Amino acid sequence: MEVTRVFEIASLREGMMHGVELFQLLLEIISIACVVIGLGKTLWLAARVRDHQPGFPRIRLCFGSWLILALEFQLAADILATTVAPSKEELIRLAIIAVIRTFLNYFLGKELEAQAERQQEKAERQQEQRSEQAKAAQ
Repeated sequence: MEVTRVFEIASLREGMMHGVELFQLLLEIISIACVVIGLGKTLWLAARVRDHQPGFPRIRLCFGSWLILALEFQLAADILATTVAPSKEELIRLAIIAVIRTFLNYFLGKELEAQAERQQEKAERQQEQRSEQAKAAQ
């Protein structure tokens, strides 16, 4: 009876490991898809705004948003990989990767927020100028 129970636990553990590995692969595929979709949307945006001077910040904002999303999925995949084989080396590796990705994510997010604020301010200034021009024309 004890042997059967040990076998059931080992079988359950093996099934769980396969499930985690499959889910990890899915997260990595989603991360890659985010980068590819982001690149496609960014190239499409670049083709549309190439004649306009303020287009570059919008392009960076577009691609940066997709990169942040991809980093989140990659970090989740790394966390799952560590749950399957939590050796000391794997935990140290995860910690280093998590710190690097968190810093990248944080600073990229801050840069994108600042860029979005600048774009919002610029749009508001342009709207004010249009309103003033419309009043002057009357």
